[in-house]
Amino acid sequence: MMWKSYVSVTSLDEAAQLLAEHGASARIIAGGTDLLLEIERGQRKGIETVIDITRAAGLSEIREMDGRITLGPLVLHNQVVDSALIRDKALPLAQACWEVGAPQIRNRGTVAGNLITASPANDTITPLMAMDAAVTLQSARGTRTVPLREFYAGLRRTVMQPDELLREISFSALKPNERGVFLKLGLRRAQAISVVDIAVIVEFDGEIVTRARIAMGSVAPTIIRLPEVENYLAGKALTKETIREAAVLAGSIPNPIDDVRSTAAYRSEMIRILTARALQMVASNAVPQIPEHPPMLWGASKGHPPALGNGSYSHSERDPIVTTINGERREIAGGQGKTLLRFLREDAGMPGTKEGCAEGECGACTVFLDGTAVMSCMVPAPRAHGAEIVTVEGLAEAGELHPVQQSFIEHAAVQCGYCTPGFLMAGAKLLEECPNPTREEAEQSITGNLCRCTGYYPIVNALIDAAQKREEVGS
Repeated sequence: MMWKSYVSVTSLDEAAQLLAEHGASARIIAGGTDLLLEIERGQRKGIETVIDITRAAGLSEIREMDGRITLGPLVLHNQVVDSALIRDKALPLAQACWEVGAPQIRNRGTVAGNLITASPANDTITPLMAMDAAVTLQSARGTRTVPLREFYAGLRRTVMQPDELLREISFSALKPNERGVFLKLGLRRAQAISVVDIAVIVEFDGEIVTRARIAMGSVAPTIIRLPEVENYLAGKALTKETIREAAVLAGSIPNPIDDVRSTAAYRSEMIRILTARALQMVASNAVPQIPEHPPMLWGASKGHPPALGNGSYSHSERDPIVTTINGERREIAGGQGKTLLRFLREDAGMPGTKEGCAEGECGACTVFLDGTAVMSCMVPAPRAHGAEIVTVEGLAEAGELHPVQQSFIEHAAVQCGYCTPGFLMAGAKLLEECPNPTREEAEQSITGNLCRCTGYYPIVNALIDAAQKREEVGS
């Protein structure tokens, strides 16, 4: 058993009260993309009660008031990417969220959870640090607001107390005379952990810099600001010489971290290069944009699960999970203390969902949870209670294969076959969202799925052909 009790609540007040009662033996779960792995690996010991807030209403709002933007604790990375407000007035945060994992991970992972995990490689912390963000913490004792720069106590450590949860993230919207960018260097194009990342925000008076804010991730035990570079840029125009000197100054940061992803020497050079590149983009107003209609793989739900209608519920080892799988209502005893992936395979008799990595890397376990594509190895099994789940066994209808399934056969896109269920699920959700995808959109939709037979060309061709044939039939 990964935990003894699993409680789904309807409000933050209820969650805070449970934290007060259980103390350090309880943890809040929202996306769970970090917490589940930490529990399974033994990095989080002594957790007996898990408090699920994902179906509490009103916690995934993004709003602006008086020039200040706030994010609720359930705001997903994909919801930030999709937000016109964030794209317009906090673009570096949207760019960072777009770099997180893959669609299935961005459909579960929350910005709040990214901040709380406190890894220096967590992408969203960097732009929020550059934007002077603050977090509001809540407990049964009340609330307090902490500037993000004071939130971190060291590597993977925050100032949160065992009875506190994160209620809100807030920061000032970029003004018309401010421009910003987030850049990331990883070891691959998608599903990459930062080797170095940077967020730069510059305020201008004409061509003169009046204020610069620069934050860097994955170069120290915590996300850091570069005050020496910020001060150097103030009062200057962003000429080639100014940018060169600022980049050299940034690269002189002593003793960047040395780990399995990079040496300290390489990081120092990449700090210099990324600083120069970011400043050049801001100076020329050539900041890269997120695709206008990126594949989210969340269909009509847009990542919003149905709120709990009949109050909170608690699951222990003896309580059955009542759920709907592929349109059939199921009541299944057992499985409460495991992931949704293992619940589906071991308890629900759905072996089509594959376990490739069990850590959100390969996508072979992709399923639809309340209409949204997720990696089931990153979802606790009790989350299935009262939910609707679709697995690869449920794609075919009335004995006929889904168009994506048929297209995979015709294009020989099935090789060893182990990754195929995840690709089929991603492809089916892509066509639901985007009936006529471009090749780029098709490729983006499967960034969360690994094919170890290197068969991406026939897979992409199969997705595009399935869309074309469906459009021909529809016309």
